Amino acid sequence: MSTLVVYVDRSGDVGHGGPVVGWEAVQALVTDVGLEDPEDSRVNCLLETLHVARDLRDGGEEAVVAVVPGGGDGVKSDRAVARGVDDLLAKHDLDAAIVVTDSAGDERLVPVIESRIRVDAVDRVVVRQSHDIESTYYLLKQFLGDEELRGTVLVPIGAALLAFPMLLLLADIAIATSAIAGVIGLFLLYKGLGIDAFVSRLPLRIREGLYSGQVSLVTYVVGAGLALIGVFAGGISAAGLSGRGNLLLVLRFLFDSVPWFAAAAMAAATGRLVDGLLGDNGVSSALMNLPFGVVAVGLVVRGFTGYFLERAGVLEPVVVPALEAGAVSVDGFVVSIWGRLAFYVAGGILISLVGVAVTSRMTNDRSPEELPK
Repeated sequence: MSTLVVYVDRSGDVGHGGPVVGWEAVQALVTDVGLEDPEDSRVNCLLETLHVARDLRDGGEEAVVAVVPGGGDGVKSDRAVARGVDDLLAKHDLDAAIVVTDSAGDERLVPVIESRIRVDAVDRVVVRQSHDIESTYYLLKQFLGDEELRGTVLVPIGAALLAFPMLLLLADIAIATSAIAGVIGLFLLYKGLGIDAFVSRLPLRIREGLYSGQVSLVTYVVGAGLALIGVFAGGISAAGLSGRGNLLLVLRFLFDSVPWFAAAAMAAATGRLVDGLLGDNGVSSALMNLPFGVVAVGLVVRGFTGYFLERAGVLEPVVVPALEAGAVSVDGFVVSIWGRLAFYVAGGILISLVGVAVTSRMTNDRSPEELPK
């Protein structure tokens, strides 16, 4: 196997008049270019070309080292490189090529070479002293060439810079800075969490749900309504504790809203379960366990928030009234704060275990063909 190790110089400043082929010829060219300008990065490229060819030969592989110049920029230069590669292929029996470059502009010629011979590797040489500058420039050039990245990063930054002086005219610098930071933060969350993709697919999913008669579409609406009720219920309860501290406000909000949030998640999960049972794909074990997990988490969160609220004196202790059933009577008693927490936590763990057992039982009862792919 014979490999062509070729340095491509699109500007055409090295190797005037056509390709330079052979170890001695390239070695002499290194001396000429280095004496003319010792700081020229092309000296490093020529040495790297010789280095790669030497490594191939030390590994027992036959290598042909060459330098193919262009003729400036544009189509004329690219066609000059193409003619040079064609001359090399006509004079040597080559199976593959390794291309050595020193810039993004020279790498544009790789497809030209690849159309004539298989390219196994592209060795891009960056001078160590200018590594950070060269790499940063290369990354910025790629970044500015990507339309999606430009729209995602540059547009919000530009809009923020334009809005900042306008906000300064209407408010002080603290309000303007806070508003800009808040908007940028919301945008980053919007993109980072994939909300934009979800929103873009939402109309299509709603239309498909309406046409196919999916139950989950209705249960999602029910779940959204229950979640809104939870927000208002928690907000009204928290408003009654104004002046008691932000932590108590959050705990009170969670204590009263968690049951509604759990009911909303239950409604949405029920719709997905029904759609899975009626569809051809079946229901996954994770989806079957979801309702149990929602209830378990809701109980645990309500238990801990109730514990802290009772410790703060916001909630009254739970009182179990006296009960009488024929000859059996139970005196009323007050549940301790630890007993209340233990009841909720134990209930959450018990429901979670029941969910795992039910899911495992239903999964084992189904044949492999019935399991979702």
